Amino acid sequence: MARAFVTGGSGFIGRALVRRLLAEGHQVRVLVRGDAAAEKVAALGADPVRGELTDPATWRHAVTGHDVVFHLAAETDIDADRARHELVTVGGTRAAVDAARQAGVPRFVHCGSEAALLAGDPLLEVDETAPLRPDSAAAYSATKAAAERIVLDANAPGFTTVSIRPRFVWGPESILVDGLVAAAKAGRFAWIEGGRHTTDVTFVDNAVEGLVLGWRRGRPGQAYFVTDRHRVVLREFLETLFGIHGVDTPIPDLDAGTADREIPVPARWFLGQDCTLRTDKAVSELGYAPVVGHAAGLAVVRERAAAANG
Repeated sequence: MARAFVTGGSGFIGRALVRRLLAEGHQVRVLVRGDAAAEKVAALGADPVRGELTDPATWRHAVTGHDVVFHLAAETDIDADRARHELVTVGGTRAAVDAARQAGVPRFVHCGSEAALLAGDPLLEVDETAPLRPDSAAAYSATKAAAERIVLDANAPGFTTVSIRPRFVWGPESILVDGLVAAAKAGRFAWIEGGRHTTDVTFVDNAVEGLVLGWRRGRPGQAYFVTDRHRVVLREFLETLFGIHGVDTPIPDLDAGTADREIPVPARWFLGQDCTLRTDKAVSELGYAPVVGHAAGLAVVRERAAAANG
């Protein structure tokens, strides 16, 4: 049994990670800001720790005696200004890394993203040798890249750091999918050039599998892509999810020029480009394999949606 400390543990991926760690018998403490997050964490069976991600006083004793820190917290609002992304994603990551290293925590696992590589061009059969893009025009991408660099550069003897990079994390209660569903129902979603882009996606339990394997087997200072290993056509995938969630609003189609004018980055890159990622490294070094297949994941989403709708 290990002692794990989690940031971002009240979020979508975080809650799934906490459930997995608790099910395996580990002690789990989760950094939370407010009552709502504390209640979510406590309901799962973990111990909430009140504090602020970027506040040194929060970290002074928070992670002492832990075996691993899982760092999932980041600014996820792509419309937030650059200063906010810098504060939460970069500043928060630096604070978490510094605290874990100073407390003698032996392993630090960061939840990264393929977005850290996005700077305007599609990602085609990309592996972990592709460069991070802290120079990206999109604040979300640039700061995710800067945060990952902080994590991997901190790797040192006795302090192993690893970054796990899922792409398009979906499943029941997915914040990303729920946001797209809400936009479609409100008439604020459009296909970009038909939306028939090939992309990798990652069911939430598969993202968690990658994080846990990164803790147990990740090579020091390394990043790993993890996906469902089942590529989809974005439009077909989203139309399936939209159907499950009752979207019946007609969805328009934008050409590239109109999309460039009307849709901000990185949403335009995320929804309007191919994104295919190689997972060979995770398979060979971590022993990674999806724990939930594509069809099974869709079945879970349908079941939860039906239950929610009575």
